[in-house]
Formats: sequence, structure tokens, C-alpha cells
Amino acid sequence: MEPKKAPLKQNRSTFDKAFDALINWVEAKNIQYSTVGNPPIYNNNVFPWAAEIEKDWELIREELEDVLEDRESLPSFHEITKEVETITTDNNWKTFFLAGYGIECEENRRRCPNTVKALEKIPGMKTAMFSILSEGKHIPAHRGPYNGVLRYHLGLRVPEPREQCRIRVHDQFYSWSEGEGVIFDDSFDHEVWNDTDGVRVVLFVDFQRPMRGFGNWLNSMVINLAKHTPYLKEANKNQKEWEKKFYAKKRSQKKAEKREEVGVGK
Repeated sequence: MEPKKAPLKQNRSTFDKAFDALINWVEAKNIQYSTVGNPPIYNNNVFPWAAEIEKDWELIREELEDVLEDRESLPSFHEITKEVETITTDNNWKTFFLAGYGIECEENRRRCPNTVKALEKIPGMKTAMFSILSEGKHIPAHRGPYNGVLRYHLGLRVPEPREQCRIRVHDQFYSWSEGEGVIFDDSFDHEVWNDTDGVRVVLFVDFQRPMRGFGNWLNSMVINLAKHTPYLKEANKNQKEWEKKFYAKKRSQKKAEKREEVGVGK
């Protein structure tokens, strides 16, 4: 069944509408030229790199645990990507970006070298972040804006009972496990629940759908154009501003701690 596109963003500009018309045509071509079919949830064996990423999951989680020490200061998803406000406006879906369509995350990447190294194993990787869902958080049903990319979730922190921490993609359900990944097409209708008392964190990655010939060329062109859309430019700006303020504050705190240590030593 071909997924229907329903963009997250509702108040769309003339540029957005023209871009959407192009996307509708390209999405049909993406399915036609896809070398991996078009299921809602994939068998990971279709993507051999997934097993390589999972070998490094404990190293990735170590870096996550360091990041989670600043959990309250991390941006909510809608504070970086405004169109997400159509599905969430609270502070219970935090993000820590490591890569994006034109989004610069230099400071964040320096903080997580092992995660960045693992991400380099993913062909066509376009977006990567730690996706952090608070206890009781529900993300309502929605569809991603484009089927030219697929999504990978690597479970890093999954509270028990894990069956209550789950995602529905079309008519299929999946509950995360620590150290295991799932690959799905987010252009299908999907919905997420964390009905536990703990925090769920996955490494969230979007990567270019494998396609042959003309389809691969066309998809690459559209993805490159996407970097120039107003809402992705805004996301880049928001991420830069957050990083600048956040790391300036952390450096200031470290200097203050050093001054206190020197004072104690005297």
C-alpha cells in the first residue's frame, strides 16, 4: 500500500506548496525505483550496516548518559524544528542533534565522537539525533513529509515494561529493546507511546532510501533542494543559537568551578 503524504507543517507558503507538488510526483517514482521495497517496517537484514551499528551501542549509550546530565537544558524538538508543533508543544520530547539537512551541530558532534563514528557507517545518512521521550509521553498519529528517506531507531534506554514503550507504523507495532534497532518508513502513518515511568531514548537517524538509476538521481536532487526550504533554514538557525548559548554557559560554569578549586587550594 502506497503511503499518503501529510506534511507536518500546516500554514504553508507558496514555495512550500510548489515544493509539495514536486514531492508528490517524486514519491511515486521513489516507490517505483526502490531497491528495498516499500513495507512499513523493514527486516534489518536488508541493511547490513544495522548490525555494525548495534555492535557499538554501548559506546553510544555512554555518550548519551553524559548528554542526559544536561537533559533539562536540552531543546524540545519543536524548539528546533517548528513544524513539529503540529504534533507536540510540551517539553517531554527532547532532542540532541548530531546531523541534519544543512543543520550544523559542531559542538554536539565533538561531545559524542563514538556516536559520530558509528553514524559514518550508515550510507546516505541525513539526520541524526538522540530522541528523548519523557515518561507518559504520547506522540499522536502523523506522517513524515517525504518517503525518499527511511528512519532507523537504535534503542539506547528503554524502560520496563518495554511493551508499553512502543511505536505503531501503519498496522504494525514495535517495542524498542536496548542495543537493537528498527528501520521503518515514516511516511506511513505512525504513532508513539511511552506509557512507562521512565525515560525512553533512541538514536534517531534518517537515511536516503536505496534506489536504482534515475530514481536515485531524482531523490538525491530533491534531498539537496530540501536544505534550502525556509523551515529547514529556520531549524539550522535555531540549532546554532541553542548550541551557542548552551556551550557558552557550560564553559562559564567550568571556569567558575576552576576558580573555586583554586580558592579552596589556597
